[in-house]
Amino acid sequence: MSTTYTPAEAAERSGFSLDTLRYYEREGILPPVARSAGGQRTYTDVDLARLGFLRCLRDTGMPIALLRRYGELSVDDSTLAERVALLEDHATAVRQEIDELRQRERQLAEKIAWYRAELVRSAARQPPS
Repeated sequence: MSTTYTPAEAAERSGFSLDTLRYYEREGILPPVARSAGGQRTYTDVDLARLGFLRCLRDTGMPIALLRRYGELSVDDSTLAERVALLEDHATAVRQEIDELRQRERQLAEKIAWYRAELVRSAARQPPS
């Protein structure tokens, strides 16, 4: 028997809010979630794993439109090649963003070094007390 989780438990385990879980399902980012006899959503370990990957994609800056496209593709096994292409394109965008961040980090380091040198020069110009 597989473990099931209430929406609140799924939200807590995934790090998404309940509103986000409902939004992802409504927008087709997350496939329809099973429901209990009483109509309440019940999440499985498979759903939580999918949410974990969606979290990864979102945290790497994937736009909602691409999250939606990935969600649409993920319900059809014949779309594996399209999913790979979508993820490869996103990985390329993430690498480009990382390269840009590294360049900004280098600029920050240069400015910090300049200010530190200015502090040393300024202290050297001060007359002894």
